[in-house]
Amino acid sequence: DRDTDKKRIEELLEENMVLEIAQKQSMNESAHLGWELEQLSKSTDLSDSEKSFVFELNECASSRILKLEKDNQSLQNTIQELRDASLTSRESSLKFVELEKENQQLSKKIEKLQNQIEKEKQSNQDLESLSEELLKDKQHLQAVLETEKADKDRQVQTFQRPDLPS
Repeated sequence: DRDTDKKRIEELLEENMVLEIAQKQSMNESAHLGWELEQLSKSTDLSDSEKSFVFELNECASSRILKLEKDNQSLQNTIQELRDASLTSRESSLKFVELEKENQQLSKKIEKLQNQIEKEKQSNQDLESLSEELLKDKQHLQAVLETEKADKDRQVQTFQRPDLPS
């Protein structure tokens, strides 16, 4: 009986060591998953700041377009006034040509800014999609972490013996 008890105690000690090692591995995995979640959270924070940056760029570009459109309208009014005045002098002709060139330059700038806004909008949409993917990954990792914790707790409860100190 003593030999049997000794063997049983040795088996239980070995089993206890295996369980402790498995528990440590599980805790290490949980810690690593926690670290990954933290990194993912930091990435999500960066995405929010990038969104705000893109929003500021869009606002800035929009205000510049409005200013250029006002300047363009002012030039159009000046051109119309010159036409209405029917000034035939060389000076007014040069002024008219100069204003026309400036008007064309402003029109090109407006077109470039509109293209830039479209690119910014696309970039913003891409960032939003990335942010959504990151949030989904975060939720998945949280679910995996919870599952790992539950498995660890279940394993610990399954292998705990009432006659052994906990």
